[in-house]
Amino acid sequence: MKLTVLFGTLGGLLVLAFVANRLFRRSRIPDVVVLMATGLVLGPILGWVNAARFEGIAHAFGTLAVILILFEGGLELDIRGTLRHFPGGLLLGMLGYAVTLALVTPVVWWTLRLPLSSSLLVGAVVSCTSSAVVLPILQQLEARPPLKVTLLLEASLGDVLGVLTVGILLDIYAFGGSLAGEFFRRFFSEVTVSLLMALVAGFLWSRLLPVLSEQRFWQVLTFSVVLLLYAGSEALMANGLIAVLAFGLTLANFPGIDQRLLQAALAVESPTEEHHQQILTFHSELAFLVRTFFFVLLGVLVKVGGLGRNLPTIMGILGALLVARWLAVQGSRWSWREIDSRDREMVFWLLPRGLITAVLAIQVLEVRGREFATLPTLAFAVILV
Repeated sequence: MKLTVLFGTLGGLLVLAFVANRLFRRSRIPDVVVLMATGLVLGPILGWVNAARFEGIAHAFGTLAVILILFEGGLELDIRGTLRHFPGGLLLGMLGYAVTLALVTPVVWWTLRLPLSSSLLVGAVVSCTSSAVVLPILQQLEARPPLKVTLLLEASLGDVLGVLTVGILLDIYAFGGSLAGEFFRRFFSEVTVSLLMALVAGFLWSRLLPVLSEQRFWQVLTFSVVLLLYAGSEALMANGLIAVLAFGLTLANFPGIDQRLLQAALAVESPTEEHHQQILTFHSELAFLVRTFFFVLLGVLVKVGGLGRNLPTIMGILGALLVARWLAVQGSRWSWREIDSRDREMVFWLLPRGLITAVLAIQVLEVRGREFATLPTLAFAVILV
């Protein structure tokens, strides 16, 4: 592909993503669907883009998008509201993931005739909701804060549970071990280490921001800290996604505490709120850029022929997702606060799959090979529907 065509295509995709995002209120079609459909047309249908050239970077590109979106989600959370709605979001996320995994696994085992361990791995990939889709939709719908916080906590926890469960299953496949024992041990150890790292990094960085913000490119420097925190957490066998989310939450709330103290004591305004808004704007636009190209890339990588061959599996998985969602909502609704009947209906229907499902599908394919050749196609179909 010539450079002029490449740059023209990239520019056109960004314009398309912007227009689709703005038209959501009228069309009710999420921009994610438009982007994946565009990739499907450019790749498998018209053959203008060679999917083989991009298979190697899809996993890394998708992980970067998840990092940015979780950091943005943390920046938008208020600590008081988060703590108030944390039990409801935690229970919904844990129950939703567990019930979905329990229902999807036998569907995959029965329709694809895979071994039980492989069926469990497929279930782990498609069982988590996606913060990459939930957050933009909640922003576009202007959801009430209780609903927004509960669903964002659930989706963020879903990202973490998906990454953790798939990682444990792949390790068990390679080295052996017990699923239940490994899950609880790694979950609590990874969460603890990740939160401690994020709190320390967030506290220190919030103190440096008033000085650094006088320099050019300080938002880029903050982005580099996000990447270093993720890499450091993963290197210490912690969970980088939790660390990134908690880092954003810390940055969003430590300056707010400072501002209230200054206003009360000195009757002056602190510039930290402006710093917070600038960081949020920069990373929100960066996340928009990365997720645009990733969802188009996902459409390019899909194998159209696999959609028809795996239709029974796709329909079975979708049915299992809806049943599991209903059970999770009914089982956790007692723990929600300030969520009325209309919000409960929205909680039921907002169960999207997205970036993390696609990233995990590609990761499993890279590690396990041909046995999971159809997994990216299954992930694409589930995300689209």
